[in-house]
Amino acid sequence: MKQMKIRLTFPRDLTAEPVTYNLVKKFDISFNILKAHVDYKLEGTLLLGLEGTEENLNAAIRYLNETGVIVDLDGTSISIDMDKCVHCGACTAVCVKGALEIGEDYKLHYHGDKCLECMLCVKACPQRIIKNVFDI
Repeated sequence: MKQMKIRLTFPRDLTAEPVTYNLVKKFDISFNILKAHVDYKLEGTLLLGLEGTEENLNAAIRYLNETGVIVDLDGTSISIDMDKCVHCGACTAVCVKGALEIGEDYKLHYHGDKCLECMLCVKACPQRIIKNVFDI
């Protein structure tokens, strides 16, 4: 079984549709809702942890794209404006899982697959260039 995190953005006409139910029913995918923001008939954003066979996960992602859901395979709820980042490392001090690190090149590197979505980095960034995409 393969695991992955994805972020789904639902257009207004899909917020009332059973899209996540179909992931289970049609594709035998287990999912965990890590974060959610849904306004009925306005918009919807879900951060999901998925588990299933690689074949079923790929078929489910195709289904989501065909349905009109915007699929972000980076699977994170933070956004970093790397053009404005000064690579100070303040965010790395609060990142207990090592999702944010200063590399050998002295630049910030983000590993979304390790991220716990705790948002401590958002608060720690002195430049305010790390954002919670659910708040944007």
